[in-house]
Amino acid sequence: MLACVRSAAVFGIDASPVSIEVDITHGLPGLTIVGLPDASVRESRDRIRSAVRNSGFEFPRHRIIVNLAPADVRKAGSAFDLPIALGVLAASGVIRRRDVDDVLILGELSLDGGIQAARGVLPIAAAARRRSIRGLLLPRANGCEAAVVAGLDFYPVQSLREAVAALNDPHPVALSPDTDLPTAEVVHGDFAEVRGQIAARRAL
Repeated sequence: MLACVRSAAVFGIDASPVSIEVDITHGLPGLTIVGLPDASVRESRDRIRSAVRNSGFEFPRHRIIVNLAPADVRKAGSAFDLPIALGVLAASGVIRRRDVDDVLILGELSLDGGIQAARGVLPIAAAARRRSIRGLLLPRANGCEAAVVAGLDFYPVQSLREAVAALNDPHPVALSPDTDLPTAEVVHGDFAEVRGQIAARRAL
C-alpha cells in the first residue's frame, strides 16, 4: 500500500515542503528511508517503531520504504518522526486517508508515543500559508509559536494517538499567540541556528 503525507525541511529562516511517500510491500521486514536523510532522520526508524507499538498500534511486519521528496534536498532533524509514523499508519490502513496533502505535519516522537516540541515551526507555518496549505498538525508545545501566522487551521497534539485521531476526524483548534498552551523555551541572541554566514556572524 502507498501513502503520502506532507512535512517541511527548514533552512535557516525559510522552509521547503517535503512529500513523504510510504510504501509497504512484501519482503523482509524493515524500514528504509531514502531521499537524502541525515543521521538524525535515519535514527528515527527505531523511535518510530517503538512509538507506534507503545501507542497500541501494530507496526507492519513487511518491507517499508520511505521516500523524502524532493530527493536532492537534504533532510535534517527529528521533526520528521511524526509525519513518517503517520505515513506508515496511513499505508497500513489505520489512518483512513492515504493522501494527506492539505496539512503539513511535524513533530519529534518519544518512545512512548508522546510528541516533543520541534524547531522551525514559524518558518514552516509561513511556508504553509504561502503555498495555500490548509493546516498544520504540530506538537502542542509549539502552539503559541505557530499561532503568529494567521489563516491556517491548527491541530496541536501531544501523542501519536491524538495525531491519528486528528487526521481521521479533523477538528481544528483556534490558537492565538497569547494562548496558555505550554511553549518551548525561547533563547534570544544566539546564532546557533544560523547556517553559514561565518563572516557576518563573526562581525555581529
